Amino acid sequence: MTKQLTISKTRSAQICYIVISTADIVRDNMHDKNREYSQTHPWLTFLLDLRTAGHRFWMLLGEAGSKCEHIAGVPLAPSVAEELEHVYLAKGAWASSAIEGNTLTEEQALKQLQGKLKLPPSQEYLAQEVQNIMDACNELLLEALSADELVPISVERIRRLNGLVLRKLHLDPEVVPGEFRQHSVIVGRYRGAPAADCEYLLNRLCLWLNSTDFENEQIPGVALGVLKAFIAHIYINWIHPFGDGNGRTARLVEYYLLLSAGVPKPAAHLLSNHYNQTRTEYYRQLDLSFRPGVSLLPFLEYALLGFVDGLNTQLGTIRTYQWEVAWREYLQKLFEERTSKSDVRRYHLILDLSRMEEPVAVTKIAQVSSRMAAHFAGVSSRTLSRDLDELANLALVQISNGQVRVKKETILAFLPERRRLPTEVMTCGAHE
Repeated sequence: MTKQLTISKTRSAQICYIVISTADIVRDNMHDKNREYSQTHPWLTFLLDLRTAGHRFWMLLGEAGSKCEHIAGVPLAPSVAEELEHVYLAKGAWASSAIEGNTLTEEQALKQLQGKLKLPPSQEYLAQEVQNIMDACNELLLEALSADELVPISVERIRRLNGLVLRKLHLDPEVVPGEFRQHSVIVGRYRGAPAADCEYLLNRLCLWLNSTDFENEQIPGVALGVLKAFIAHIYINWIHPFGDGNGRTARLVEYYLLLSAGVPKPAAHLLSNHYNQTRTEYYRQLDLSFRPGVSLLPFLEYALLGFVDGLNTQLGTIRTYQWEVAWREYLQKLFEERTSKSDVRRYHLILDLSRMEEPVAVTKIAQVSSRMAAHFAGVSSRTLSRDLDELANLALVQISNGQVRVKKETILAFLPERRRLPTEVMTCGAHE
């Protein structure tokens, strides 16, 4: 039947109280008192009340949306973009599995993504758990970014994600991938919603997430989408509709909704990493969220804070790539008209030194690369000394205590001028 929506919203600069009311939901609400969950899980209200949200919450929400736009607007070399996406896909899939007890390392997860991980038969299930998350992420990515029209989140999609999460894994007899559980579950101190209500509750969640409640003109699209993703995550954890894999399924739904909101691909993986790094706090926040008198706000603020921290780190990584490009362009221009044999050798020297993460001993420079070995084979140490002195005169290197450090901070002079605050530290990529 066609649903008629009547939405009541009280709005101000810092207030958003969203109440959805459809003909079906009003009727369902009248019958909900006869459902077991209304007595056991009264916090499943499908309402979002932000009237008590403080300034920190709103600042974090705005910052999250803004930083997502910053990342989305930075062009990267194809190889760099691919590397960034692979690293964060592996990191996100590994983190989501690690939260549930998977013991692979982040490096092993990256090898699994590259098809290079070899494990003994007794540990192969660990790789399968991570691979399942990667496969699900890639499927969701294709759907979110390639479809002409965005497919809304649905019960069938959530069931499919759970099926992907549990694919090829050894499960308890009562667990069927993608099927609603028929038994009670307890996770830590939390008991999932009554089994008989799981399908109904998941239907209500999807109806709410796809409603115009999440079309508030006072909150920019990306920021509102981020909020929607967090809410979906916690509600699926609250309902716990499946026999296993609920946390991983919830995080995949969160990932899809982040992509759907316009969050860049690498950034959409950040939340799983945050939840894993702060696992104790993650479970504490989930535990607090269903207690009497506690709203969704503490969990939302916890997730936002971690998301913003992750975005800042990712922006730092992207800035490092940008420094590298700017530095190489600067060197290329500097040596453009220096064409003598000595200049070519010095140009190669500064390029190869620039790849080193730490200062290099003068006596080890010939070992930096095969090119350096060829350049300095059979020549006196004075040749190397003159080359380094010339690079130092060009403010490209600093020589101290027999060590050579590349001065990439030289290009900071080309940043737009502004007053620096006393506490502000400017670094030039990851080498400083």
